[in-house]
Order: sequence, then C-alpha cells, then structure tokens
Amino acid sequence: MDRRRNRRVGAFLTVRIWGVDAKSMPFTQHAQVRNISDRGAVLQGMIRPVKAGEILHVQQDEVQAQFRVVWAGKPGTKRQGRIGIESLPSEPSIWDVNLLHCGQLVGKG
Repeated sequence: MDRRRNRRVGAFLTVRIWGVDAKSMPFTQHAQVRNISDRGAVLQGMIRPVKAGEILHVQQDEVQAQFRVVWAGKPGTKRQGRIGIESLPSEPSIWDVNLLHCGQLVGKG
C-alpha cells in the first residue's frame, strides 16, 4: 500500500539547491528532480549529505522556495544521493506544472 498523501508525477528538471549539509557546512549545488507532487519532490544527484529535518532553498528557473528534508538516502543503498523534500506551508509552489493534468495523462498511457 502506498503511504503517500499526494499523487506524484515523474519529472526531469534541474534545480539549484543551497543550505547546510550534514556536517553543518554551507553548500550550493545543482540536482535533478526525479518526481514531484503539489507538496514536495524527490531529488537525485546530491553530492553533499544532508539530514532529515534540514531546511533547504530550492530554485527552479527564477522561482525559489524553502523545503524541509523528509528523508535522505543512505550511502551504499539504491537511494544514495537522493532526498525527499516537502515545501514549507508558507512557501509558493515552484513547479511550473499542472499536476492534475499530468496525472490524468499518465493514467491514460
């Protein structure tokens, strides 16, 4: 059974991320969005390890928002380099995608 609260849609977008890594060191990097929902996303290509609970800034094109890290893939697993993020309640959506429309198209595929 899927525990996700919101429908996810596969995506391939490049975003810029900055914040503090697991060693409390500031960083900035680019990563790829693997999938998105109206409240969050899964990013891959993380070079610096981050901890769950950290707040990261994510920028897609000219729009940016803050996200909380929900989970981070452990080294040596298939999730290594991936993180799950959720937007903070007061932040705008940065995804220029109609998720309802995308979900309907995927369902008809």
